[in-house]
Formats: sequence, structure tokens, C-alpha cells
Amino acid sequence: MQVRLQGPIGSTGGGRSAAEIIRACVHCGFCNATCPTYQLLGDELDGPRGRIYQIKDLLEGGRPTSNIQKHLDRCLTCRACETTCPSGVQYGILLDFGRGVVEKEVTRPLGQRVLRHVLRFWLPYPERLRPFYRLAHKMKAVLPSSLKVILGAGEKKHSWPKSRHRRRMVVLDGCVQNLVAFHINQSAARVFDRLGISLIQVPEAGCCGALSYHLGAHREGLEFMRRNIDAWWPHVEAGVEAIVVTASGCGVTVKEYGRLLADDPDYAGKARKISTLARDPAEILAGEDLTGLKVIRPTRVAFQSPCTLQHGLRLKGVVESILQELGFELTPVTDSHLCCGSAGTYSILQAGLARQLRNNKVTALEAGDPDIIASANIGCMLHLAPVTRQPVQHWLELLDFQGRAAGRVKT
Repeated sequence: MQVRLQGPIGSTGGGRSAAEIIRACVHCGFCNATCPTYQLLGDELDGPRGRIYQIKDLLEGGRPTSNIQKHLDRCLTCRACETTCPSGVQYGILLDFGRGVVEKEVTRPLGQRVLRHVLRFWLPYPERLRPFYRLAHKMKAVLPSSLKVILGAGEKKHSWPKSRHRRRMVVLDGCVQNLVAFHINQSAARVFDRLGISLIQVPEAGCCGALSYHLGAHREGLEFMRRNIDAWWPHVEAGVEAIVVTASGCGVTVKEYGRLLADDPDYAGKARKISTLARDPAEILAGEDLTGLKVIRPTRVAFQSPCTLQHGLRLKGVVESILQELGFELTPVTDSHLCCGSAGTYSILQAGLARQLRNNKVTALEAGDPDIIASANIGCMLHLAPVTRQPVQHWLELLDFQGRAAGRVKT
């Protein structure tokens, strides 16, 4: 696709990089075939190809408008189009650029501005959310069942395995997950401990930066990234083997620190190193001897493969293979490549579309009559759990539960 750069947007470094991405597009439309919003709405402007044309117009001197903003907002950033694209168009990078441009130039209605500010002010900061979380638990008896599921079991924590192994890895605590689903990282620590790996918590690290960055607040998102790099760096210098990110949505972002901070002279080198160390748990377990994790009680599992896992991290089928190797029975999931509708803050900002996508996903997940629905991303888990018949858990929790059950049997 030809791009003729004009105007102030086209003359920037970001504009020139965006143009290079667009030039790889050959107009084929394969992307629309796997785009969840195009399938729901049937509008070319709500598919990847149409959004690329809208960003191309901005680069060629077109004026950012609220209509362009609407169509860019509707994108889930699921990256299914990137998996499908025969030309390797880096659509996710292009979308972030387009959203950033429009966010600066188009004033949103007051209600949207307030909601987005509230999300950015509260969600990345567990310490700000904790008082309300505790209050909600005190009122749990009168809350709707959907909220009870999201609240979980409260703040009671199991013990974290002692750091006793030669192999050491840092784990990202994150933001929302650290508050409402702290047990995921605890399960990860126990599973890794059984493999001879110690997971190290770094309390100074927090939100990966994805929430702010994907809402167009790029400067704010980059500050979160720098804070994490500063927190992790002493451990990197001490020789940790990897930085483990148990939420696949955060994992995609941490792996992109090197690109996102490439123009920062103080952080570019460190960011590249962090990106090379970032690992999803599945990447690590796939290379380990898992004999000691074999299940003793086979369970039927429907695995909801998050978009960030299969399209962002390109780890499609890896978790499923691990679960099957360990003895879990996987039930079929139709259209497993399609998004569940969570997509970070999408389920809040685009609630109608998100509900449709969730309904379709739940139907597909429950069709095989599983005992449990497993996922690899906290956002997907919180989005699905209120409306499923089966419990929704992180796949590492399944391994941890089986391991503890095996320990009780042996004793």
C-alpha cells in the first residue's frame, strides 16, 4: 500500500515508521476474516484493513476526527489479524500509533474522558484499590453473584516457597492480578519450586504499563515501564535467569519494552535486556522435565487461549500441549482463535461488543462439557468467570492443585 507522507503527523519519526508498516499491506483482506469486530459489525472500517486506511489518511494530511477515533476504539488489539496476515503487517504497533495521534487531537465527550481517567487512576495501583476491595468483601453477602466471583477468596495468602534453588527467576506481581488473584503467582512459585526454580517477588515493580499505553496515554505508560526496569535491574545484574510474567497480556508488553523505549538514551539498553529475559510460564515449562507434575486425577479442561498468548506471544498450542502431556483431558473449543472480549479495559469501554464476544466464547468453551475452564490471562478470567457454569482458573493453578493433592496422597 503506497503512502505519501504529508502534514505534521507524517513528518514525525513515528509517522515514518507507521508508513513503513502500512507499505507492507497488500490489501488482501485476509485479516478481516479473523477480526472479531468485523465479524460482529460487518463494517470495513471496523476491520484491520479499514483501520489501516484511516491511519494512512492521517499520515497523508487527513484530519483526526471523532469518527476515526470511534473505529480505532472498537479494535480489541487482539492481533488475530497479525497471525493471519501473509505480509507480516505489524498492525498492533500501527494501531497504538494511530490511537496516540487521535487522542492528542480529538477531544472526547466529558463522560468518556472521566471514565478513562478513572481507569488510569485506579486500576494500575493496587494500593489505591485495596480499601475498596476490602469493603466489597465485607459486603459480599449482599453483592450480586457475578461480583462475588470476581472478588474471589479475599486477601488470605498461602506461604511463598523459600528461595532455595540455584536457578532463580523474577516474577511480575502486576496490578489488578496482585490484588484480586494473588494466588496465581503463588501457584506459579510452588510449581516452579517443584522444578528446582525459585521465583523472586519484587514489590517495587507494578503495572506493566499496558493499560495506560493502550488508552493513548503513552508517556504515562512508559513511566510504568521505566519503574519496572529500575526495580528489576539489581536482580538482572545479579544474574536471574528470566522475568516470568504469568498474565499473558502483561507478557506481550514487557517483551516490547525494548522497542517502546528504544529512543530513550537512559533506558534503551536496559529495556532491550528486559525484553530478552521476559518469559511466559509456558515457554519455561515447555523446556523442562515435567515428570514430577503428572496429574493423579485426570480433569476435563477447556482451555481459553488468550489473544495475547496465541497472537501476541505466538505461543498457540503450547499450554495445551503441556496440559495434555501432564494427563489433563482437553475438550474441543470452536473458533479458539477469536477474542473473548476482555482485552484489558475493552470490556468496560466497549461493553456491548464485549458481551457479544463473551457469549460466543462461553458457548464454545462449555460445548465440550469440561470440568474446569482454564486461561492464561487475568483479564480474560475476570471477564468470563461471572457467566460460566464451570470455575475459571489459571492453568498454573491446575498444576499447583494437582501437585498439592499428590503430596497429600503420598503422605
